[in-house]
Amino acid sequence: MRLLESTDTKKRLSGDSSSSHGGGSRLFLRRQLKDIGRGGLAMVRRKLSDLVLMLLALPMVLLVRLLRPLVKIRTGGLQSERIGHFAANTELYLCERDAGMYGKRAVDLFYHYTPICNQQLRKMWDRTLKVSIIAKWMDRTNHWLPGGKANLIPKSTYGDRDVLGFLDRTPPHLEFTKEEESAGQAALVNLGIPGAAEFVCFHSRDSSYLNSTIPENDWTVHDFRNTTSQNYVRMASEMGNRGYRAVRMGAEVTEKLDADNPMIIDYAANGSRTDFLDIYLSARCRFFICNTSGLYAVALIFRRPLLYVNYLPLEHVVTYNRTALFIPKKLWLRKENRFLTFRETFDSGAGNFHDTIEYEQAGLDVVEDSPEEITAAAIEMDERLKGTWKTDEDAEELQKQFWSIFKTSDLHGRIVSRIGTDFLKQN
Repeated sequence: MRLLESTDTKKRLSGDSSSSHGGGSRLFLRRQLKDIGRGGLAMVRRKLSDLVLMLLALPMVLLVRLLRPLVKIRTGGLQSERIGHFAANTELYLCERDAGMYGKRAVDLFYHYTPICNQQLRKMWDRTLKVSIIAKWMDRTNHWLPGGKANLIPKSTYGDRDVLGFLDRTPPHLEFTKEEESAGQAALVNLGIPGAAEFVCFHSRDSSYLNSTIPENDWTVHDFRNTTSQNYVRMASEMGNRGYRAVRMGAEVTEKLDADNPMIIDYAANGSRTDFLDIYLSARCRFFICNTSGLYAVALIFRRPLLYVNYLPLEHVVTYNRTALFIPKKLWLRKENRFLTFRETFDSGAGNFHDTIEYEQAGLDVVEDSPEEITAAAIEMDERLKGTWKTDEDAEELQKQFWSIFKTSDLHGRIVSRIGTDFLKQN
């Protein structure tokens, strides 16, 4: 996700991000003039308001710099507009900070980028971190003035990727209050998940969320990541046969599931979806079946096991969580009427394509995982977690062969995840 959404991380959709430190006032002024040219008088009024707030923050910024020999007071924004980054980047930064990677004599003051994607997650971070709107104006002023790098909150070293393996060996930084836990349990019953019944969550990414929340952007660059929700129904039915409720997640969806099964709960489309339940369900599921859409990161930071299906690009698969299992989408080479092999995917550079047009220009069709492939991977995930999964020498040899050709990079540390056994045998 870090590279897939590089456009968003470089330029804040809300306009809250400041020019990068060290770019100097020229870059800052150039951007202001460009904004005014687009926004006219209304933008002038907004810029003047911003300038007043930055001037009011100036004495605090100067005081903070004077205090550096005693304590570093740092400011920085939380990536609150995209749930994957809001969850994972924040959690991983805190893991790294707890490990002493960013110094001990420091106080971090955060603020939120807007629009905030989930109010429950905001509430939980607000009671865990020091969050203040004042930090926003201190941060912007500090960016504008030379010499303030030491007072900026560092970014998580690897963004939203747990390359250093913190999540497998540390507890979550977030927890629910007693009142929230009671509300969550009551909501589960209302959804049709009684008492101690276990459930799995699954999420099929489509274009509806981004198109509805940020319609001014062209999101076709991410079309290769979209999936067909109906392809998950067979898996959900199998999970029901195994005693789980299967909960379909999503803030915005294009269509309801065509499934007449009381064990399948179309939470995303049945009118019961809330910000609170998005977080609570993700945090309390047995495991989460996902692809590259950011909601999976909530389950990740609560240390829930993750099954990634329909994953692309292949070089970005999650390799650093012991309980993680994945199967990728396949790439069909049109001119030769066949699928690319894994080795060809890596050697051709297609394993790192993160724009729909790149696949098109390479003559590649992106092929979704079939209902049978998704179901087989979910069965393996369930049985591995229960300790009943049985492997054999051929399967282990295929794993070794796959990882021997896997193209590593700074996106990966120690590889401890696995590719789905049945998928590997068939492909």
